[in-house]
Amino acid sequence: MTSSHVVVTGGAGFLGSHLCERLLGEGHRVTCLDNFLTGKPENVAHLLEDPAFTLTRADLTEFVHVPGPVDLVLHFASPASPIDYLRLPIQTLKVGAIGTWHALGLAKEKGARFVLASTSEVYGDPQVHPQPEDYWGHVNPIGPRGVYDESKRYAEALTTAYRGAEGVDTAIVRIFNTYGPRMRPNDGRAIPTFIRQGLAGEPLTVAGDGSQTRSVCHVDDTVDGILRLAASGHPGPVNIGNPDERSVLRIAQDVIAATGSRSTIEFVDRPVDDPGVRRPDTALAEELLSWKPAIDWREGLSATVAWFREQDLSQED
Repeated sequence: MTSSHVVVTGGAGFLGSHLCERLLGEGHRVTCLDNFLTGKPENVAHLLEDPAFTLTRADLTEFVHVPGPVDLVLHFASPASPIDYLRLPIQTLKVGAIGTWHALGLAKEKGARFVLASTSEVYGDPQVHPQPEDYWGHVNPIGPRGVYDESKRYAEALTTAYRGAEGVDTAIVRIFNTYGPRMRPNDGRAIPTFIRQGLAGEPLTVAGDGSQTRSVCHVDDTVDGILRLAASGHPGPVNIGNPDERSVLRIAQDVIAATGSRSTIEFVDRPVDDPGVRRPDTALAEELLSWKPAIDWREGLSATVAWFREQDLSQED
């Protein structure tokens, strides 16, 4: 992309903060909007000295105004981990519906391109494997995960409607499991939980028998795919994720090795509607965006563990 003004909603979150950092590094002006419900100002504190960066506390479920021209809106505002959206079900649904409506309205007002951060969770507990973009999913709308799954499915429908009815230049990216620095140690997702437990010498709590699979992508690769889609003009949806599939038990064992821990593995009950498999079909991203994940799992895990070692893991979120 040529130098431009980019608005990142949820920009103080895990993924959003990495997007802000990358965009600034490429010479763009960035406005970060966040209500800090699950994001943290600390995630972007190192960017505040850059005159091209603006941090604004804003709730997307209320009307939001951004002064001046805007070229791109990256809509990443939403709780994204099970522990968050189970604790904040109404807020999750509202930001997926009303928040997406306001973000689309901003893009329409400014004549900006709009990219919706959707999720592999729109596929639910999939009956097609791996998951291509033309698979409609297998989602329980009234299950505990439905507040997140359906908020994103609605957001996709709204984004598509704005493209067709209002002429907004939109795109949808379906993001698969992503890991890396700035994940919250207590956000409930497997990798930060395992790393926190391993560094503390506690048992790693693996759900079920650990045979369910996940495909995990380093955040730098995910950000690269998102920005390639933003620059492409393609409407999507496009899967961005790493097709390197592994069991949750294998991930736990790799974390034990990476942390040098003597932790054991403790099996606990699986959450309701926990997907049995998860792997993106990334053929479309490879063809359209010339994108493939480049960071090896063990390399990325080692760097992520090193970041976690520097944090005060005794503090609860």
